[in-house]
Amino acid sequence: MLATFSHFPPFILKNTCNFHNSISLMHTFFSNSNSHNLSVMLQGHLSHSHLLQIHAQIFRVNAHQDNLVATRLIGHYPSGLALRVFEQLRTPNIFPFNAIIRVLGEAGLCSYAFSVFKDLLQCSVSPNDFTFSFLLKACLRSNDAKYVKQAHTHVAKLGFVFDSFICNGLLVAYAMGSKDMVSARRVFDEMPDMGVVRCWTSLIAGSAQSGHSEEVLRLFLMMIKENLRPENDTMVSVLSACSKLEAAEIGKWVMILSEFINDVDSGSVGRDSVNTVLAYLYGKWGQVEKCKERFDEIVGIGKRSVLPWNVIIGAYVQNGCSLEALSLFHVMIEDLNLRPNHVTMVSILSACAQVGDLDLGKWIHEYVKSEGSKAILETNTFLATALIDMYSKCGSLGKAKDVFEQMVSKDVVSFNAMIMGLAINGEGEEALRLFSKMQKLGLRPNSGTFLGVLCACSHSGLLHRGRQIFLDMILRFSVPPELEHYACYVDLLARVGLLEEAFKVVASMPFEPNNFVWGALLQGCRLHSRLKLAQDVSQKLVKVDPENSAGYVMFSNALASDQQWGAVSGLRRFMREKGVRKHPGCSWISVNKVVHEFLAGSLSNPQIDRIYHTLDGLTKEMKVAST
Repeated sequence: MLATFSHFPPFILKNTCNFHNSISLMHTFFSNSNSHNLSVMLQGHLSHSHLLQIHAQIFRVNAHQDNLVATRLIGHYPSGLALRVFEQLRTPNIFPFNAIIRVLGEAGLCSYAFSVFKDLLQCSVSPNDFTFSFLLKACLRSNDAKYVKQAHTHVAKLGFVFDSFICNGLLVAYAMGSKDMVSARRVFDEMPDMGVVRCWTSLIAGSAQSGHSEEVLRLFLMMIKENLRPENDTMVSVLSACSKLEAAEIGKWVMILSEFINDVDSGSVGRDSVNTVLAYLYGKWGQVEKCKERFDEIVGIGKRSVLPWNVIIGAYVQNGCSLEALSLFHVMIEDLNLRPNHVTMVSILSACAQVGDLDLGKWIHEYVKSEGSKAILETNTFLATALIDMYSKCGSLGKAKDVFEQMVSKDVVSFNAMIMGLAINGEGEEALRLFSKMQKLGLRPNSGTFLGVLCACSHSGLLHRGRQIFLDMILRFSVPPELEHYACYVDLLARVGLLEEAFKVVASMPFEPNNFVWGALLQGCRLHSRLKLAQDVSQKLVKVDPENSAGYVMFSNALASDQQWGAVSGLRRFMREKGVRKHPGCSWISVNKVVHEFLAGSLSNPQIDRIYHTLDGLTKEMKVAST
């Protein structure tokens, strides 16, 4: 029986063990087969065994020379087997050529794809736009400028420079493959049709990835002036570029874009896009009210995009306005035209962590699991890390561990989040075990990792481990300690009473001590009743952060614990004379899925009368109960 199939290729023959039982069935089923219905059978997804059976029948009826059949077969096989199918064709036309170039390109075999392309030219087969599209995608994956330039030469020689589809592929290969922005810009400038939005998007994306942030904004403004509406992908690249601007550059572009907005009418195509960028820049600049003004200027179709909503919510969260972010999120999810994405959720989870809104954090967790793609939390590290951070800061450490354990691919950032979560919840030993585990998995600790483990040692009083880790940062891992690492190490020493050693560490720092360093020392002085030292440290703390009341308050508490009431009164009088106000205590409570904020001494809550009435009632009941 096997002799019948002796003309089949080896990769078919080695799978003939199941053929004995199916030959009779296949003979009946395929008796009237022809090339057409065989090509139809090759459409869509096929199991490997089914594919091999069809391939065997193709040889049996001598249909392997049919170009359509071969084209579809090539698309089903990996590169090596696909190439063998292609090589059996005596007179291939453009379709199998395109198919094999695509398969080779997707496999990262750019040199093989070019070899096939040269064969195509020698066979006097004319390439089409798909040929160059697949060839340029192969160039993109190779990241080799040599191949891009070769493809460019053939594009120009064969007259495809007027095809915007091919020009965009060439532009992408230069900009994102070989990172040759000069050649990419030359292709763009020579395009016959400057109205293709996708080409603008590709050039802007390439410039953003190359770190040319101001060039991105110049291109964006040129695009708007051409009366073109940016795509969502365009805006993502523009906002990404904005995130890398320095303060002086932000000010410059706020002025340029504001002038543009003032000069165009309200119906301008790009007005909403410019307002979205301005809102982002104002948020990054810390001017939240201006950010909100620009967001409110966006109308109609512009508000149906999730991008401006992400911008304003992100600005609120980054500037400590978590309640405003949560309030706007509730407005957003009530609009049926809007669908929050993972960027929205990461920002809102951060807001939940800031105010301790565990209920909303849990709701988002369930929403993502039900509305997102399958296993999104196991694969989207940004979202999973945000959940770990939120659960940890809201005190639900078990939930944070569950999210962490369910992640398929854990990177350094996710380990850092879990280590810090364990640290702030007093689980120092477990944080250090996780630190060891990540190293065994081949992940190299970074600056954030060491901040987490030092914090774990500080919160759990693990002096010797913390001291060794601080030394290992430089000696073993070549990670130079930054100011926050020093502050954490000083806090560890100060908490256990090693204040003299802590002062030596401060004196050895390559940085000027900030409020966190002096604050950690002052807290240690207060904890161990070193009042004279506390006075010196508090003066240094006030000097580096004169507007902050924390230094005065901690020193006042130290004096009060020693019952030096006269000194306490004098310090408070000095604060009044200097105009230093104590920051009021703040707390939040979630009632019926709405977070309420309370400031000490503030009467701003709209239900303050009812609250005081209830409190008075409780006070009277307690007095009655105590008599």
